[in-house]
Amino acid sequence: MKLSSKEIIDLLHLEPHPTCGLVKQTYLSKTILPKSALPDQFGSDRPAGSILYFMVTQETQIKLHKIRSDQMYHFYFGTPLEVLLLYPDGNAEIKVAGDDIKAGMAPQLFIPGNTYHVSRLHEEGSYSLLGTSEWIGVETEDVELGNPEELCNRYPHFKKEIQDFTKK
Repeated sequence: MKLSSKEIIDLLHLEPHPTCGLVKQTYLSKTILPKSALPDQFGSDRPAGSILYFMVTQETQIKLHKIRSDQMYHFYFGTPLEVLLLYPDGNAEIKVAGDDIKAGMAPQLFIPGNTYHVSRLHEEGSYSLLGTSEWIGVETEDVELGNPEELCNRYPHFKKEIQDFTKK
């Protein structure tokens, strides 16, 4: 029996998040990496990793943002998720997290640190349930919202896609 988005939200205790739809952190490493062992972009100690569930719906989309850490999306079920990736080196692409491997979808989708990304449901669907694993663990100050106009200038070859993914 297919669960509704409301049932999943209730069962997993998902809550609204400023950048990532609906979220529930499920793991935060107790291993703390000292600032001295981290790249300069990290201003303080960090947990070694973190994991969370996140759900994207028509009403709760992922906003254009980047985090300092590498992360891996894990697709669980629902509608596949299109992800626009704007890499620090100026390249960009769209990948789809989903379960139709024959169609080129990926059940795991790697997002390198400092890569701006934004997503949308692949087709008319009600929700997409995923998880993300992040290493080094993410703190609030590691997240930066992207300005679509500025990023259109930095990625002119993906201007239309940036506009499409970020329109309300």
